[in-house]
Amino acid sequence: MMEQFKGLAKTLYIWSTTENLEKKVDEIKAATGGDVQVENINRLSMATYANASFDLIVIENAQLTDAFGKLLNLLKPKGKLHLLTYVGSSESILQELKLSGFVNSTNSQNTITCEKPGYETGSAVKLSFAKSKPAAAAVWKIDGDEAEEEDLINEDDLLDEEDKKKPDPESLRVCGTTGKRKACKNCSCGLADELEAEKQQKTKVETQNAKSSCGSCYLGDAFRCSTCPYLGMPAFKPGEKVQLAGNLLNSDL
Repeated sequence: MMEQFKGLAKTLYIWSTTENLEKKVDEIKAATGGDVQVENINRLSMATYANASFDLIVIENAQLTDAFGKLLNLLKPKGKLHLLTYVGSSESILQELKLSGFVNSTNSQNTITCEKPGYETGSAVKLSFAKSKPAAAAVWKIDGDEAEEEDLINEDDLLDEEDKKKPDPESLRVCGTTGKRKACKNCSCGLADELEAEKQQKTKVETQNAKSSCGSCYLGDAFRCSTCPYLGMPAFKPGEKVQLAGNLLNSDL
């Protein structure tokens, strides 16, 4: 079964017993055509070899699941690990090999073969993400012939003249204490008077524009409902424009 490794230059044979040791080494040499180095399975943890030294590592009666990581370092990229026989279930051995970093594991006739990935641990390569910059027109170009005929909304149509008017700076004035358009308790900056004048003007306009729901508001309070806008005002002639006195809405207190 070693014929598949023909042409490998350097092999490490890890043995557990001295029985037929020389015969095994000769078989590996004949099968690979390269050099074979021998190491005892019990001395593997103390042995010193350079990383990426071997094209093939052959083990017989493997009982070293804790050493698969070291074996991975001893193999060259795409190097092979060949377990002639092993102790334990094949499922557990395959799992250990996978967790140690080996790939392409196969199991045939109580023999497991796996491979080191085609790169070395710590390898690095520069990645180029540079791309030619497309023209600005191409970036915003909409695909499809129908898109060219599609009418797009004019941005100027989204705003009317009222939206374009600048606000009155006086309406943006806020209280220095509250930070809002709300007068503080002891307002002395004039904001309280300004807000009160705005309130009176708003009430005056609402009253002038009010419409009677019963048609009898001009007759006086006796004919007015509880929500009548003219409540408390003197009677007036039908159709007459009602004018409010300047101090009518002021508090008596």
